Amino acid sequence: MRAFIKEFREFAVKGNAVEMAIGIMLGAAFTSVVKSLVADVLMPPLGLMLGGVDFTNLFWVLKHGEIAGPYATLAQAQEVGAVTINYGTFINTILSFLIVAVVLFFVVRGMNSMRRKEEPAAPTTRPCPECRQAISLDATRCPFCTSRVKKETT
Repeated sequence: MRAFIKEFREFAVKGNAVEMAIGIMLGAAFTSVVKSLVADVLMPPLGLMLGGVDFTNLFWVLKHGEIAGPYATLAQAQEVGAVTINYGTFINTILSFLIVAVVLFFVVRGMNSMRRKEEPAAPTTRPCPECRQAISLDATRCPFCTSRVKKETT
């Protein structure tokens, strides 16, 4: 049991686990912002352009509730127990997803451009002048063709 607790503690306090938890919390907060952006900012003008349609109230009634329809709003249909397919809510969800995907694309793109380009490591080998096989920089004889080679000076 002690080994398990020790192993779990090492996992939990590693940087990657903490960074992942922070990322999940930020993602949840970001999701609520995007949902509000879609529902409160983007969809009202889009609904007006499409003739005053409120996407949240686009639904199909599969089975009427206690009181038969037609129902003016989704909330009204759900209140009387009607079974509905809420395709307007689905449209809002797709738009939210697309906005999140675009924003994350730009965030990742920006982070990748800010990363420093790693300089290539200094070479540790050089080609043998006789057989062209890779040999150590400080070799005086090629291990492949056994020819003598000059030690490279830096």
